[in-house]
Amino acid sequence: MNTASKLAAYGAAVALVAAGAWAVGAAVGPLSAATPQPPPHGAGGAHGGGDAHGPGEHALVGLASSANGYSISSPMVGVDGGNFRYTITGPDGEAVTAFENSHEKRMHLVVVRRDLVEYQHLHPEMAPDGTWKIPLSVGRAGVYRAFADFVPKGGQRQTLGIDLFADGTFQRVEHADSTQDTVDGYQVTLRGQFPDLTATISRGGVPVTDLEPYLGAYGHLVVLRKGDLPYVHAHPNGTPGDGTTKAGPDIGFGVEVPSAGTYRLFLDFQHDGTVRTAEFTMTAGDDHGHG
Repeated sequence: MNTASKLAAYGAAVALVAAGAWAVGAAVGPLSAATPQPPPHGAGGAHGGGDAHGPGEHALVGLASSANGYSISSPMVGVDGGNFRYTITGPDGEAVTAFENSHEKRMHLVVVRRDLVEYQHLHPEMAPDGTWKIPLSVGRAGVYRAFADFVPKGGQRQTLGIDLFADGTFQRVEHADSTQDTVDGYQVTLRGQFPDLTATISRGGVPVTDLEPYLGAYGHLVVLRKGDLPYVHAHPNGTPGDGTTKAGPDIGFGVEVPSAGTYRLFLDFQHDGTVRTAEFTMTAGDDHGHG
């Protein structure tokens, strides 16, 4: 089988898995496309997961390329190391060019392979005509999900998703539950259970107490459910400079996930002028087949 055929077969398999995961999710949480997404939030909140109810009571976001009158479209389907370009259109069918700043950026673009590896958190630039553009390359073949996370001016936060393809032979990666990661010499441990999580950061066994603000917070946590990839983007409890929030070693989060299932968590933090990402895998509640 040639490369194109392999990738096409994998894409078909992904579609079947996603369809099955959607059906399972319908049994544990509301999946109505008409359900509005939560309004914009400040530090200490999480969008995509809803409010302080139990698992299964929250709208799922990021599963569709169109929601609440907004759509994402791109002339590209492949990831070839060039510029990824896309446009957001609004309820009037026209390209949206006015966006609110959310954590210091008008657009957050999260890209991850569908088996939840190869995570990137990017910030594209917008041309006057509303076209967003950023260089994008990946290290492994497969199907990737790109999440556009934004707030249209005067509107509510939106998260739209689109699939991209990287040619080559696909090799799936499985993830065992893990709450510890080491990245560039930093040891990061995740404690607690959903919705109350705390990340603790040390280096060489010494607690890191001088974390640097990154996009207006000491950490950003993206959470994705295995299988269908509903999206949650959480910010810490507290804000740098508020007089009470410490710059490490602990970063606390309130993270409401949409249902029971297996989740991958990606924590971005900054220290010594460099942003690093720690990765974890956790199971929430009784996993009804999402793992």
